[in-house]
Amino acid sequence: SLASPTMCECHCRIGPSMLASDLANLSSEAKKVLHAGADYLHLDVMDGHFVPNITWGPPVIKSLRAHTPDAYFDCHMMVAQPEKWVQPIADAGGNLFTFHIEATDDAPSLIALIRSHGMKAGVAIKPGTGVEAVAALAAQVDAVLVMTVEPGFGGQAFMPAMMPKVLHLRTTFPKLDIGVDGGLSPETIEEAAKAGANMIVAGSAVFKKDQDASKVIEFLRAAVLAKGFVAKLAATPRI
Repeated sequence: SLASPTMCECHCRIGPSMLASDLANLSSEAKKVLHAGADYLHLDVMDGHFVPNITWGPPVIKSLRAHTPDAYFDCHMMVAQPEKWVQPIADAGGNLFTFHIEATDDAPSLIALIRSHGMKAGVAIKPGTGVEAVAALAAQVDAVLVMTVEPGFGGQAFMPAMMPKVLHLRTTFPKLDIGVDGGLSPETIEEAAKAGANMIVAGSAVFKKDQDASKVIEFLRAAVLAKGFVAKLAATPRI
């Protein structure tokens, strides 16, 4: 069993993964989950190179921004050469640019480039990548995203074996925003909450047909808050 992490000063945030939504109605789906209590929108950008799937890019994000001007966009960049996409994502309205550590040889320069374009910087790791790869960058980034599935496709099963990574980060960096992405649901949230995750990306669990998104979001939030490691977010969330 996992030991309890130290108290952190970060907030609990729930970010629906828009890849699991009805993509033909992206705007209405985004508004629905925001109204249901989502703190931010998780936007998976895939290029068919870094991962074997293609989703959307800056034009779709820019269009969605026009319909959700106040939403916080976490752009999860599952792309090769992420530096090429910093300016286009910034211009499209991205707020947090989360790159994969496996996709760059010069993370510090990439982080500086992201910040120079007015965005916050996040770094993600695949299941096969050791936590030490991002631990060295934790002081330089605004968030670390621990993948709990292999990136590229939605609807995969949660990998509890990734929780020691979260626990290590939370214990070492109490103030760090730590996200988990992949297979998060009411059935798996407790393990992530116990390890100290505070940014919860949930796709299928929130967008499932005939599902009350507000109840799922509240359940996920309550599970994280029940662990006592994170603070409750104020009424007007800004990451």
